[in-house]
Amino acid sequence: MNVTAALQALAAAALFGLSPAVAKRLGLDMTPLAGSACLYGGAGLAMALALAAGRGRSREAGLRREDVPVLVAVVLVGGLGAPVALLFGLGHTTASTASLLLNLEMVFTAALAVVLFREHLGARAALAAALVVAGAAWLTFGPRADAGGASAAAGGLAIAGACLGWGLENNLTQKLSARDPRAIVACKGLGASACALVLVWATGAHWPSGRTAAAALVLGALSYGTSLLLFIRALRALGAARTGALFATAPFVGALASLALLGERPSGRLLGAGVLMALGVALLVREHHEHAHTHDALEHEHLHVHDEHHQHAHRGDEGPEPHSHRHRHQPITHTHPHAPDLHHRHGH
Repeated sequence: MNVTAALQALAAAALFGLSPAVAKRLGLDMTPLAGSACLYGGAGLAMALALAAGRGRSREAGLRREDVPVLVAVVLVGGLGAPVALLFGLGHTTASTASLLLNLEMVFTAALAVVLFREHLGARAALAAALVVAGAAWLTFGPRADAGGASAAAGGLAIAGACLGWGLENNLTQKLSARDPRAIVACKGLGASACALVLVWATGAHWPSGRTAAAALVLGALSYGTSLLLFIRALRALGAARTGALFATAPFVGALASLALLGERPSGRLLGAGVLMALGVALLVREHHEHAHTHDALEHEHLHVHDEHHQHAHRGDEGPEPHSHRHRHQPITHTHPHAPDLHHRHGH
């Protein structure tokens, strides 16, 4: 597994994992629409500033007109629907339970990657997903010592819906991962924040205090902006399913943060479900995939270095590596460990 990409995915997970506990501490679960607007507004503004600061120096491939439909879907599904569902769920369950339920994002990411986008996962991955789902079901529908039954079940289902939205978004973002990740996050953040603000105005939803809104903007810049930036960079090298598996460490960070920041006490059910989910994540992270495979001819543009997959001619003005320019891959057959990244979307 690409070590740099794996570390990026783990850092993204740590940043996002802190967000449920901090969001609940700020009271954003009481104002889901406004809270979502602040979180993604912070992410979008931070990345827009990063783009402006790096203008003229970036070697990344820019967004194109054909990317707009995917960007719109990313904004509506992952930037608007999922965070509102998460904040609603946080209002009906504990932050530690909500954090562990976020493991479902890995399951939905992997399942959609296989069903809709033809990524390959074997029997180990199926067992891993089953363990995570079992833990989530135990948390959502098991005996309740920490919250009212129907309300807590509704909260758990809302968080599962958020994970389904983010799982779909992860796979859609894979299609954009060759583009500048700062531009992707800026568009998603500002677009989702604008949509949420319109809904706040249209519904007369409550708005948090200025201090809370400012703290939410900072939380969004780190836990949604910087985290997503690192996640997209990991997607390039690892594919959606495996990046999602590493990102599944986020819920455990979130559960620990909930215990520390909110004083929540771990129940036997929480610990048991956590063990099941941890076993599932460990199974998927330890996967090794290697076989003879053929790369078909392919032409595209993305940031790259001249490894065994990038042996092509240059005009002479592309600049130092890594650099981005349109290039063509010639057919090649070889064997090496790999994940379903930009260059390994083949049949099995």
